[in-house]
Amino acid sequence: MGPTKPSRPARALASTLAALAIGVSTLAAGATSALAEPPDSLVMGLVLEPPHLDPTAGAAGAIDEVVYANVFEGLTRIGPDGAVMPALAARWDISEDGTVYTFHLRRDVTFHDGTAFTADDAAYSLQRAMDEDSVNAQKGLFAAIDSVVALDGYTLIVELSHPLARLPFNLGWGDAVMVAPETAETNKTAPVGTGPFRFVRWVQGDRVELEAYPDYWGKAPALTTATFRFIPDPTAAMAALMAGDLDAFANMPAPESLPALDADPRFTVVIGTTEGETILAMNQRRAPLDDIRVRQAIAHAIDRQAVVDGAMFGHGTPIGSHFAPHHPAYVDLTSVTPYDPARARALLAEAGIDPGGLTLTLHLPPPSYARRGGEIVAAHLAQVGIGTRIIPVEWAQWLEQVFRGHDFDLTIVSHTEPLDIGIYARGDDYYFGYENPAFNAVMDSLQATLDEPARARLYGQAQRLLAEDAVNGFLFQLAKHGVWNARLRGLWENSPVQANDVTGVSWAE
Repeated sequence: MGPTKPSRPARALASTLAALAIGVSTLAAGATSALAEPPDSLVMGLVLEPPHLDPTAGAAGAIDEVVYANVFEGLTRIGPDGAVMPALAARWDISEDGTVYTFHLRRDVTFHDGTAFTADDAAYSLQRAMDEDSVNAQKGLFAAIDSVVALDGYTLIVELSHPLARLPFNLGWGDAVMVAPETAETNKTAPVGTGPFRFVRWVQGDRVELEAYPDYWGKAPALTTATFRFIPDPTAAMAALMAGDLDAFANMPAPESLPALDADPRFTVVIGTTEGETILAMNQRRAPLDDIRVRQAIAHAIDRQAVVDGAMFGHGTPIGSHFAPHHPAYVDLTSVTPYDPARARALLAEAGIDPGGLTLTLHLPPPSYARRGGEIVAAHLAQVGIGTRIIPVEWAQWLEQVFRGHDFDLTIVSHTEPLDIGIYARGDDYYFGYENPAFNAVMDSLQATLDEPARARLYGQAQRLLAEDAVNGFLFQLAKHGVWNARLRGLWENSPVQANDVTGVSWAE
């Protein structure tokens, strides 16, 4: 038998005791660090600070980069090779018609406040994500779910409206992690999960600190502490690495420094892949960006390879639609809108826009791909007679003004969610406001199609529709610039999801 779920008062007492224990351990850790840096700690640099720490209530990939797999876990999880693996569900069964999934949950799992994880928590977590008033940024992941029932303490029944072969993959996203009803509302600032690390403190503007959870259900991590430091400035990132203030940088913001770091025997440098389609997003609610000729002109004005070379020092793959080149269903559509300034000028003339007669805002968040890439894109647009007013914004401001407020003309951002072409079916609710019934029909067909060759053909159709509609300026697939201490083992070389899973990280002797 697994542990019995305590009553609410008992859970509150456990939470208080856990908080006191964290405070004591933190003081002890501070005293130790004054003497010597422990060999079982990790300090990792990240470019972006998350707006909060609840992956079920926000769109920022920076949230998952800190807490996915480290603090929070789902029924399933995505591994470093992109494969779906068991997590809080030890196994699952699928009905013959593909519409009923039975998840068999692990029986020895506790949340970081000491209370048991049961099927009731799993049902609550999925229902909370599905609810009409849910603030989950990826509600589409749960759209096919009709009902969620806790059959007993450790068996969860999920019934679907139609077969969905991707359900185990969908449930491995950060947006689908398991939370407890007692702590769900405070996870933004004091996250309580089931993972191998528990939250210690968040020093806003500087770092998030985690420590190993002693009662973790699975294999204990080799690290006892993990700290994520936020350093958006490329020069400061390089200085911190060279000074030994950082053990690793998950995605180095200064690609120009990679040759020097690669030549330094203290470091390992790995250029990996990500799911990050980097785009020049266009707000189609605003004229003249609602005119396909203007969007096509902008796409033709941009030399994708020049952006990759100038902003990313050659690291990145030009793309012509919203799809990762490493996916088997990828179609190279860069030829649909090739670099052609003359064609761009002709399209603008057809749309009635005189040279110099159009100026657009260009909001650029902190990552170097956006800030550096934005300068190059602005220069390309100027060559065809489109002016830009560059507006640098911090990440929280970008989320509020651009993503949620839709107050922008152009912006550059990398969409790092895996296989996320379905965002283009969200219509006017989504920040760039694309609406096309033909595209939505393809997405609906994908939801009901299990045959992989047929799914690949549908993905190809969807990619082509986006390319031909010039929905956005599709720039390049973001590379992962991993730099870490040469003695470190177990860091992910690629990013199949937006995560920095440090649960398997250790130091070599």
